[in-house]
Amino acid sequence: MATKRVNQQAARHAPAGASKRRRSLEGATESFRILVLSGPNLQRLGKREPEIYGEQTLAQIHAELESLAAEHGARVDCRQSNYEGELVGWLGDAADAGFAGILINPGALTHYSYALHDAIKASGLPCVELHLSNPDAREEFRHTSVVAAVCVARVAGFGAGSYGLALLGLVESLKRSKGR
Repeated sequence: MATKRVNQQAARHAPAGASKRRRSLEGATESFRILVLSGPNLQRLGKREPEIYGEQTLAQIHAELESLAAEHGARVDCRQSNYEGELVGWLGDAADAGFAGILINPGALTHYSYALHDAIKASGLPCVELHLSNPDAREEFRHTSVVAAVCVARVAGFGAGSYGLALLGLVESLKRSKGR
């Protein structure tokens, strides 16, 4: 109720056409809640091997992603865990929590976590795998992704920009599937 009042007050003071854009965005926001998951060691971004992973922190990447999502009628819920079981739990709850899709940077779990594979598949939601670096251009063990087969796409090698590219791709895919 308080939110509705605040929105009505903001509408009175907004520039012409802003109310229509806000209503459109609000409707899209409800349709496109995106769960963003980052796996082990990604809390160390900005400090850990910046020559490979860049200098931006995960908090900075998440802040940019929130802004980008808002510009495209979506809302993100960004989470990070070093624990496979926690990531699996979040994936398992995603559909019931009202998420429309998932972005996941599984980190090293990419290469061996069949638990993540199964949880992504069981979620029933479109999921995009993403990586800051290009795993195929690195050590041999990084060339295998056990989650790729249950993801609709993979974005890799664009540094922090991989998160934004993955988000834009997922949002466009969701819009197409809803006939927008």
